[in-house]
Amino acid sequence: MIKRYVERLYFAPRGVDALFIALLLPLSLLYALVMAIRRKAARRQSYRVPIVSVGNLVIGGSGKTPFTIALASRYENIAVVLRGYGRKSKGLQVVSHDGKVMCDVACAGDEAILLARSLPDATVIVSEDRKQGIEKAIALGVRAIFLDDGFNRVEIEKYEIVLEPEMVRNPFVLPAGPWREWRTLALKEADLSLKEGREYKRKVMLPKSGYRRFLLVSAIARPERLMGYLEGVEIADRYFLPDHHYFDESTLRNRLESSGAEAILTTAKDRVKMEGFKLPIVEMKLQLEIDNAVLKAVDRYIEGKNDA
Repeated sequence: MIKRYVERLYFAPRGVDALFIALLLPLSLLYALVMAIRRKAARRQSYRVPIVSVGNLVIGGSGKTPFTIALASRYENIAVVLRGYGRKSKGLQVVSHDGKVMCDVACAGDEAILLARSLPDATVIVSEDRKQGIEKAIALGVRAIFLDDGFNRVEIEKYEIVLEPEMVRNPFVLPAGPWREWRTLALKEADLSLKEGREYKRKVMLPKSGYRRFLLVSAIARPERLMGYLEGVEIADRYFLPDHHYFDESTLRNRLESSGAEAILTTAKDRVKMEGFKLPIVEMKLQLEIDNAVLKAVDRYIEGKNDA
């Protein structure tokens, strides 16, 4: 109940929410000031390999992982380093090396497993300490490193790509709004600020499966946004859990039967947590289109850093 209200407050506020937002504004201003000072005062460590960060300023999903996959798939001998949200392990874990997956989803987290399976020629590392993950990737001899959700890692020198949703109706910083930092100040630190629908676009496709009625199942940030990609698809019911949550097979079976749906419809990120489930599951196929000017800019950075 609280989670749903916060999501509404942040992404679809109503007139009745104005008073609560106003009450939180002093805390937002203080938080924004602290974050601005933190960014300006940071001493950034540089590395001999190019590091490209894909991040965002808004809490919740903005396509960082699919964007990282689309970008990193263009290069050879690279690593992706991320925190590994939702995993049940601690410390640094090499999830995959040169395409060989060495962790399961509990050890790595859903995003890391999705990256490892989507980038068969890459190395994927999870680590709470992003510097430690970078150093491990360098020791493994990679040519370039991509940081998934790295904009907040102000202590690392890197090429900053910041993704923005098409529209966010609440313009305020946490806790009054969904922004992690004051947008206009933070974006001055970005090398590329990209807006969905302008510099990159997502297209969701359903493979032919023979099923017509679906139970939509997801544990991503703001799963309601999936409905915008499913026009014309018959959704009998929806079953949404918090971001990175794990699924129980018997619960899904019961929900499937009670909904009258023929199959579960889910995302690639969610599908990796249903491995081995004996249920009819259809995975949405996501295609990401990135503006060619963006790709060329990243090429120039990586080539320039490697030639230096």
